Amino acid sequence: MALPRPASTWTGGMDLPSKLFERGSDDYELYEQEDEFVLAVELPGFDPAELTVSWNDGTLNVAGEHEDEFRSTRRTYHRRFRFPKTIDEDAIEAEYQNGILTVRLPMAVDAAMTGTEIEIES
Repeated sequence: MALPRPASTWTGGMDLPSKLFERGSDDYELYEQEDEFVLAVELPGFDPAELTVSWNDGTLNVAGEHEDEFRSTRRTYHRRFRFPKTIDEDAIEAEYQNGILTVRLPMAVDAAMTGTEIEIES
């Protein structure tokens, strides 16, 4: 039976949750719901005025910058999300509550894709 691998060799002997040291990001959830995409990003500790959400040619940009003068720390966040379908950019909505930024991106009505079945040759 194979033993689970530690997050790294230097944390192997410590009893730490490996999620603390994972690469990649689990700070957001993106899903399609009815006729829109919904993006939820975990950004605890930010003030809504410190966040910027912008749309440019099929790409959603989410950025944030938080300075804690008391602790002399600065936190930044920046991520880009590309969307495969046409989005009704005038109807994009963003809301920030309890440390979660939720962006709703409705698909343009004329962008509904019905798809085409591809014949498989044998």
